[in-house]
Amino acid sequence: MTETAEPRVTRIRILADLTPLRTSLDYRRLWFGNTVSWVGQGMTALAVSLQVYDITGSAFSVGLIGLCSFVPLVLLGLYSGAIADTVDRRKLGLYSAAGSFVLSIALAAVAFAGIEHVGFLYAVVSLQAVCFALNSPARSSMIARLLPAEQLPSANALNAMTSTTGGLVGPMLGGLIVGWWGYRAAYTVDAVTFTASLYAMWRLPSMLPDRTAGKEAERASVADGLRFLGTRPNLRMTFFTDMCAMVLAQPRALFPVVAVLWFGGDAKTTGLLVAAPALGALLGSVFSGWLGRIRRHGLAVLIAVCCWGAAIAVFGLTRQLWLGLVLLAAAGCADSISMVFRNTMLQAAAPDEMRGRLQGVFIVVVAGGPRLGDLLAGSVADLASPAVAVTGGGTACVLLVVLLGLRRRGFARYDARDPQP
Repeated sequence: MTETAEPRVTRIRILADLTPLRTSLDYRRLWFGNTVSWVGQGMTALAVSLQVYDITGSAFSVGLIGLCSFVPLVLLGLYSGAIADTVDRRKLGLYSAAGSFVLSIALAAVAFAGIEHVGFLYAVVSLQAVCFALNSPARSSMIARLLPAEQLPSANALNAMTSTTGGLVGPMLGGLIVGWWGYRAAYTVDAVTFTASLYAMWRLPSMLPDRTAGKEAERASVADGLRFLGTRPNLRMTFFTDMCAMVLAQPRALFPVVAVLWFGGDAKTTGLLVAAPALGALLGSVFSGWLGRIRRHGLAVLIAVCCWGAAIAVFGLTRQLWLGLVLLAAAGCADSISMVFRNTMLQAAAPDEMRGRLQGVFIVVVAGGPRLGDLLAGSVADLASPAVAVTGGGTACVLLVVLLGLRRRGFARYDARDPQP
């Protein structure tokens, strides 16, 4: 009995911890609905890109899709967090998911009508970003109310698995469905998948933010949220470390260039480079069972971000495609681990009445950081070389994170058993 039981114990510790799904019916509904809707959103994102290119034949027009989603996310990120700290988060999540559902129906209806208009597609993408900006802080703020603190790392690993799976599987399914049955089918499937998210939100209990005595009627203020963050060094550090990774060591804008110059490849090679970090992040989520035993979350974030920067720096030196893909996958795995602990700290160390606004800041960092990284990498590559941009950026990321850790030593001592913001 001992010999047969031992491998099972080891496997449970290595693979993703499913305890949150087993212990909380509400979280299980929320996770399942998000997983299905993420796949549908990935399908639609690719379908819209393909349709815009079919209509215009312009790569620039396709690039504008990113701008249409980026601007609402950055402009509304902070404000949407304040809304999530004011109203019933369950209702905010339900209404914003319903808005995304209506937009998916609109895409399908216009496609069935045979109408092809780029402006309409841009408008839908912008409104979808608005719905996401409202939905994300509400949904993220709910998790700490549905689960005990010790299960938050496992839950965030499961959430990372959801978003990564959607980013990988959604576009692949979208390409297949568009190729076989056209845009109408892809948009219709997306609309159907959104019903899972709607059902999950509808079945959740009411989740008004916990207010301290005497503040029940007070509207949450963005300024108050930023002032709170300004006085909480550990929470501030979660954003600083993420910005180091996303701004200084973000090579994705250079993938088309390095695919040709370094690896003698083509568009397929670029696709492999783009997919490698996502695959690494997915593997990091699948094999995340050990994360729940980590108590020094701040130290874990510092190590994970340094591993990201180091992997990117070495990637800039290699000219072997297989090694480059392995390094990018390792970077993606490190980023996934960093995200798990950063999210856990935001959920556990912040009071409930501030969680929405902190998640709003998180949206702005996640949406804006990689775009700034794209600009920086492209500029350095143009002024010097792609190798300088990639290796220099990765090295700068590691050095700055080490300096931040030395300057703010309390962050490395952060203990999940006594979460201090």
